[in-house]
Amino acid sequence: MKLEIDSFSGYRIYPSKGKLFVRGDSKVFRFASSKNASLFLQRKNPRKIAWTQVYRRMHKKGITEEVAKKRSRRTVKHQRGIVGADLAAIAAKRNQTTAVRQQQRLAAINRAKNEKKEKEAKKSKPTRQAVPSGPKVSKQQMKGGKGR
Repeated sequence: MKLEIDSFSGYRIYPSKGKLFVRGDSKVFRFASSKNASLFLQRKNPRKIAWTQVYRRMHKKGITEEVAKKRSRRTVKHQRGIVGADLAAIAAKRNQTTAVRQQQRLAAINRAKNEKKEKEAKKSKPTRQAVPSGPKVSKQQMKGGKGR
């Protein structure tokens, strides 16, 4: 016995029951009742009509077998080093007190200041060359442009 499926509602259609509708492009639609055929011809969307199988499937109605929910895996947190600092260094920094951290910061600032002073002392300012005294001549005049 060949059971057909209703094109609109998704219900089963038994042999010798229902209506057959053939559209202009030769596509065949089968309807279990005139109600289904009417709603189809009114271009109603079966996904929005609560009693159709498509609606029930979309809104997860009547599925009692899959009661057990899937368990989501808990994420496991691992601590690992970053580029330039291994895990031990990070742990040591975390365990430092604020006073120690402040002292280290001040020491680093002083070191940087001293290095800067030494650099400036080494780099004596070059003396400016004496500019030849005389009339000022622009580049254009030197090339022979409009000499006034």
